[in-house]
Amino acid sequence: MSATPAGPLPDARPSDLTWTHVIYALHAVGVGFGIATSAFIVTSFLFGLPSIVAVIMNYVKRGEVRGTWLESHFRWQIRTFWFALLWIFLAFLVSVPLMLVLVGFVTLWVAIVVIGLWVLYRVARGWLRLSARQPMLA
Repeated sequence: MSATPAGPLPDARPSDLTWTHVIYALHAVGVGFGIATSAFIVTSFLFGLPSIVAVIMNYVKRGEVRGTWLESHFRWQIRTFWFALLWIFLAFLVSVPLMLVLVGFVTLWVAIVVIGLWVLYRVARGWLRLSARQPMLA
């Protein structure tokens, strides 16, 4: 739900705001592992324990933020995870057959880097907007 011209969204409870920060922090840890280790950002984000715990927390807590401005952040976080998973699956689906002619190694590497940068952007943008107490608009 996004803010409408008719008025702002209802304010959220402080505990829900804290939970949303914790969830972004878990996602950021997953991204950080991908940057700091030999793992890629997107693989660390998708298959690392911090992000998996964060997505589970999103689903468990999203009923509590429904109707508040935090609902848009929960939707943003959930969509970031599932779209990254979908795109990495499609990248493998396209690249693996192309590996027979060696092009697939390049296409897969490029896809992993681009999706990882997209995940990094989504986590950073969402957390910055949350820190400014603004809903996600897109």
